[in-house]
Amino acid sequence: MDQVSFRGIESANRRKTFLLLAGMGALVWVVIFSALTYFGQSTVGIVPIAVGIALISVWGSYYASDSIVLKMTGARLLQESDNPKLFNVIQEVVIASGLPMPKVAVVEDSAPNAFATGRNPEHAVIAFTTGLLDAMDRDQLQGVIAHEMSHVGNRDTLVSAVAATTAGAIALLSDMLTRMMWFGGGRRDNRDNNGNPIALVLSLVVLILAPLAAVLLKSAISRRREALADATAVSFTRNPAGLRSALEVLAADSTVVHQRSTAVAHIWIESPLDARSVSKLFATHPPIEERIAALKAMENLGPSK
Repeated sequence: MDQVSFRGIESANRRKTFLLLAGMGALVWVVIFSALTYFGQSTVGIVPIAVGIALISVWGSYYASDSIVLKMTGARLLQESDNPKLFNVIQEVVIASGLPMPKVAVVEDSAPNAFATGRNPEHAVIAFTTGLLDAMDRDQLQGVIAHEMSHVGNRDTLVSAVAATTAGAIALLSDMLTRMMWFGGGRRDNRDNNGNPIALVLSLVVLILAPLAAVLLKSAISRRREALADATAVSFTRNPAGLRSALEVLAADSTVVHQRSTAVAHIWIESPLDARSVSKLFATHPPIEERIAALKAMENLGPSK
């Protein structure tokens, strides 16, 4: 059996992300079609309102994502004079990746972790907990930096915003229409038009389950972006052992960051949520053991080309 090439891993993750995003788009149309089937044409005006509200709220958050995330995580920005060695390693990865120099922040927390945020590479911030800076050697730290710079270079904040926007629109639309259902809105239209009862039941089921499906798709997209960032990091450093070793340090550490809100759980290099309490379907990260195994496989492939 032929080994999968490094570029093949990257391409496969990108393809699966695009397919998941297409699935989100298809789910939006299914929800709209189901709403019109169940409630009749009286809901036409509600659809753009719900989608518009979701777009404004989520894209507003995306535009100010760097400042919002820094406040939510308690991160503070650093100057180069605060930690010259850290900035030196970051500048190495910046040169290798061809990306702009990001802002750098630190979170006072003993649990090792890191994240990247910002609406585009020109407004990117990468942050590290004090626990990670204390626990990692230079190669491990380089691997973590490369992973976070990969998120910046792969525009993962944009992809996440699209996924969150779509999921938010579906949740809002489904909630509004479900409330209308309980108050009887639109059913008279269907009775007058002799609506197909099977189609009405199926439409009702779609409206109730659509938000759950959207969350599952959003989590799957996040997992794919984490796997892609691991692979892209290797293309920056040409050293899968560095990131693999860093993930092994994270896997061996049982502490979690204090700021572990589900709203920002997906941005950390390791999920701060208890893996035992989160179903794999809803997890925002692949199991860290799987990520380590994938990086070991890349080591066996030799230098990436």
